[in-house]
Formats: sequence, structure tokens, C-alpha cells
Amino acid sequence: MGRSSKDKRDIYYRLAKEEGWRARSAFKLLQLDEEFGLFKGVKRAVDLCAAPGSWSQVLSRKLRGKEEKSEEVKIVAVDLQAMAPLPGVTQIQGDITKISTALEIIRHFEGQPADLVVCDGAPDVTGLHDVDEYIQAQLLLAALNITTHVLKPGGTFVAKIFRGKDVTLLYSQLKIFFSSVTCAKPRSSRNSSIEAFVMCQNYSPPVGYVPNMSNPLLDHSYDVDFNQLEGPNRIIVPFLACGDLSAFDSDRTYPLQATLGCWPSRQSCKEKAISQTCQ
Repeated sequence: MGRSSKDKRDIYYRLAKEEGWRARSAFKLLQLDEEFGLFKGVKRAVDLCAAPGSWSQVLSRKLRGKEEKSEEVKIVAVDLQAMAPLPGVTQIQGDITKISTALEIIRHFEGQPADLVVCDGAPDVTGLHDVDEYIQAQLLLAALNITTHVLKPGGTFVAKIFRGKDVTLLYSQLKIFFSSVTCAKPRSSRNSSIEAFVMCQNYSPPVGYVPNMSNPLLDHSYDVDFNQLEGPNRIIVPFLACGDLSAFDSDRTYPLQATLGCWPSRQSCKEKAISQTCQ
């Protein structure tokens, strides 16, 4: 199916075409890296739900580049569907809810854990926000579960999240495994979208925790009383709007003449409301 007229007008869609990215979502990861320095010191990275491969492209270009030691960098992309090959990226066509997939990732890393795990996966939205948020939450938890099998202590996990009324439950789960959890909204993510990204840094699982694919990480009932968490039980994480304010606005229409030459300076993200919840 062809792109809608809105997609064709979108400045990041056009820039992705000009720069050779497979999707406009590449700019989301680039802008997140500008703020958090995701790729510093990373030698082993995993891209979950990778197709069509824009985030794997970013990992390949940023981690391998033209350095002489690019052979030391290992990147694994995982998805149920196959995608076109990428230089320096090993593809696994598998299910992220299966232990066999986690074992295959570790095998490609020669027994070593990953430094970074990213996941831009999302379900086909139905337009029913409660349904979409629930399915996305389950996808995020599945990504987190396999991450506990392959990520090294102190590693970083980045994943898409749909902000909704139950988002506090996800934050509480993520805080169990990571000392630092931040909700970030890249400039290239449309303001009209409920998507954001959780930046989970310094992986430090509870003492004695054993990764297990059989049991869900978040076994809570989605009832009204339980979700109204208060006091110390309510998890509030920092919220960052990523992308310099002079950068292109993903919800604005720009003239077709806008080219790479008018690309604004890419500065680090500006903190908008450090104490504001992502709801």
C-alpha cells in the first residue's frame, strides 16, 4: 500500500529518503542518542522487532562507521519477518518470546551479553486507545523479558511505549530492573501520537533474579482500583522532549524545496519537565 499524502509531506519522511534510511523512525533513535549518548562504548547491540530495519541501520552506521576496529562490533536484528540485508548486521528471524531466540542472540555474541538492546516494535493500531495501549504494554514486557536474558549488568534498554492511564504499572516494572528510567519524546515523533520511548539505563536486576520466559513479568490485574496508585507506590519518571526547538516539527508541513541544506543544527535534547509524569 502506498504512503498517504501526509507521509509524503512529512519532512522526516522526505529526509529519510534523501539520507537513505529505510524509515523516518531512524531520526527518533538518532535524537535519543543525542541526548543520552546511547552508543558510547557499545560493542554488542540488539534490535528487537527490527523490520524494516531503520534502527538497525542507525546502529550499523553509528557503531561500525569507518573505524578500523569495526569488526569488534556485533549487531543482531530480530524480527518474525525477514528484511533486506544490512552491512554488519546479523539477522535472526525469530520470536522474542522464545528462549531459543535469546540463546541464538548470545551465540552470535560468542557467549557475551549485549551492551544495548533497542525495540521500536508496535502493534497495528486499531484506533481503540485502551486496546492499543494494552497490546503495546505486552509487547514492551516481552521485549523486557528477553532483554533480561541477553543484557549485561549496567547495560541500556530502549523501547517504545504508548502513554496511557496504565503507564505507571510499566514504570514500576522497569524500575525493578533499571536504576534510571526516563520517558523521552523525540522531536521527530509526531505530537499527535501517544508514542514515547522509555530510556532504561544501568541494568541491575534484583539479587537472585533468574530470567524466565514462562511467567509474565507484570502479572497485575488491570482493574480501576489497582491502577490508581498513590503515595510511594506511584512511579513518576522524568519526561524529556528530545530535539532542539529549532529542529523540524514532525506535525508541520514544509515546502517540497526543503532539503538537507536547510537541516537545522542538531543539538542535544532540552529538558522540558523533569518532574512531570508521562501520562
